Amino acid sequence: YILALLLFALGLGTTLTFSSSHWLLAWMGLEINTLAIIPLMANNHHPRAVEATTKYFLTQATAAATLLFATTTNAWLTGQWNIYLMTHPVPTSIIILALSLKIGLAPLHTWLPEVLQGLDLTTGLILSTWQKLAPFSLLLQMPLQDQTILIMLALASTLIGGWGGLNQTQLRKILAYSSIAHLGWMIMIIQFAPELTLLALALYLVMTSATFLTLKTNKATNINMLATSWAKTPTLTTLVPLILLSLGGLPPLSGFMPKWLILQELTKQSLPLTATLAALSALLSLYFYLRLSYAMTLTMAPNNTTGFTPWR
Repeated sequence: YILALLLFALGLGTTLTFSSSHWLLAWMGLEINTLAIIPLMANNHHPRAVEATTKYFLTQATAAATLLFATTTNAWLTGQWNIYLMTHPVPTSIIILALSLKIGLAPLHTWLPEVLQGLDLTTGLILSTWQKLAPFSLLLQMPLQDQTILIMLALASTLIGGWGGLNQTQLRKILAYSSIAHLGWMIMIIQFAPELTLLALALYLVMTSATFLTLKTNKATNINMLATSWAKTPTLTTLVPLILLSLGGLPPLSGFMPKWLILQELTKQSLPLTATLAALSALLSLYFYLRLSYAMTLTMAPNNTTGFTPWR
């Protein structure tokens, strides 16, 4: 019953944010969402899970408070609460920063890898997919003209998401950094072509869900545990590099499409430097996806199928 209630509240919070045009209701949706996922995160009662939950709660509460502050400031300055009618630049910038903290865009990303590392793979999946939807719906509804801050946040995210993941061996942290990089790509184009943001978000959700569910099937949490996945799920293991390289954005896989269209749109908007930096940062991410697919399919594990626990 409790689980059903929490999942219902999780859905309700996001739906409320989706369907509201009033800032106060949108904020309430985000709050319901946060409060619903916290018991799901701490469910494990492992000290790490509790620590991750606390970190998550503090960041989300800060972001929500900042959002509420910015919206009341906006109502005070312009006299209306509508999401579509954000005219004043100051509240708009503060709201962008608050929502960036909520989804974990660099340089406000530092909580995301640590929180994801403390959770189990199912809750981690919810955190990296479902929890991104509500803040994104708000960012897509706001009028964003000439926001240099968005380009800055986006470039920082793609670069940090690439560099941060290079040195990791824990899969959940690698996925967190990959998430930061993908969010950077989405935010980069949000003020020029919001439909490309939606496309990138949809494909990211599909690929990330596939990756998380694969890791969950293999019970893998670090790179070394991937090597034994041949013995556990041979058919699945042959397909995983395709998902990973699609996340990295290799043609002709579907993950290449949003990147290509985004770079094309950036050059149309005469932002060649931004496009170049983004394209180069994709190489960084590609390196660790290749590393994962190498560990999974191109290295043979020591062959003692009877040795590890699931078989026994």
